[in-house]
Amino acid sequence: MKLIIAIIRENQLDQVREALIDAGITRITVSHVSGHGRSKTEEIYRGQVVIPNLVPNIRLEIAVNAEFVDTTCNAIISATKANDGGLIGSGKIFITPLEEVIRLRTGERGPDAI
Repeated sequence: MKLIIAIIRENQLDQVREALIDAGITRITVSHVSGHGRSKTEEIYRGQVVIPNLVPNIRLEIAVNAEFVDTTCNAIISATKANDGGLIGSGKIFITPLEEVIRLRTGERGPDAI
């Protein structure tokens, strides 16, 4: 089992969600987050150029069984590339091991709980 965490631009959420659904991935958690990396967006505030410290983004968390890792990542990658052409600040995908999953309603554990 793996936990896939994807940080994407806010305007990419609909395309990524649709791509995941098309790939058979229907259970995701979405959070609004902010952060900074290599991208530097400039804004005009009262006639002054301002580079904000934190940029708003979307964080997706998707728990999958091992055989769905590539499918999930490929859906996210294709949806984000189609939307912005690979600009700096497009986001990142993190894949971490998931030790245990427990479905609260039924008490199922492990891969069956995903």
